[in-house]
Amino acid sequence: MCGRFVSSSNPDKIAEYFGAAFEDGTADLGANYNVAPTQDIYAVVTDAAGNRHVQTFHWGLIPSWAKERKIGAKMINARSETLAEKPAYKGVFKKHRCLIPMDGFYEWQAGSPDGPLTKAGKPRKQPMFISRIDGEPLAVAGLWSAWRDPADAGKDLWQHSATVVTTSANETMEPIHDRMPVILPESVWDQWLDPANQDIESLSTLLVPAASDLLTLHPVSMDVNKVANSAASLVEPVEPGASGELDT
Repeated sequence: MCGRFVSSSNPDKIAEYFGAAFEDGTADLGANYNVAPTQDIYAVVTDAAGNRHVQTFHWGLIPSWAKERKIGAKMINARSETLAEKPAYKGVFKKHRCLIPMDGFYEWQAGSPDGPLTKAGKPRKQPMFISRIDGEPLAVAGLWSAWRDPADAGKDLWQHSATVVTTSANETMEPIHDRMPVILPESVWDQWLDPANQDIESLSTLLVPAASDLLTLHPVSMDVNKVANSAASLVEPVEPGASGELDT
């Protein structure tokens, strides 16, 4: 599961890091330290000529055959193990792959019955911030789709959307959650992004947990639980169980 992440790098920095062009007309989304599903995000794609581009996508994949856009809210993550089987993913897995730049992501560690409780009396989960040890951006595997609302018949209005590909947790993540985003090393970016590469078998071999020494994590404020909070202070370390806005 990946339900919140940090996108603090500006478009020019993202383009430089991924060797891509930031297309004219692509929105500058600004720094957001609490990106949530259904919001717009950056993703890197490659065109037929092999050129990489930074574009904006709606977070939550809307399959091309969907009747309504709201289905995207349920498709923010795609399990790597079933990409080649699920109708919503198998087509885009073959042709529409992307990299989603993240400066880190959040995950919630299950609370102890003896620890702080929520207002509902349940063990309070502790939000954790996970990022690369070296401070570099994460290149997360994603899939994208182009969808046109059937209600807009005759209009050439396309909604581009994306989902985060997840895999089983590595040793660093296991104490926190059993899933994590697929983080791809630079050595396989071309293979993953190439739209002409439709070898599902070889692509599937890339979708493995990151090395356990790639990531570091620490507890952060409960304020991250509220989507409206998006300040840089959200990623600062706190003592586990530190007060903040309680989840319910």
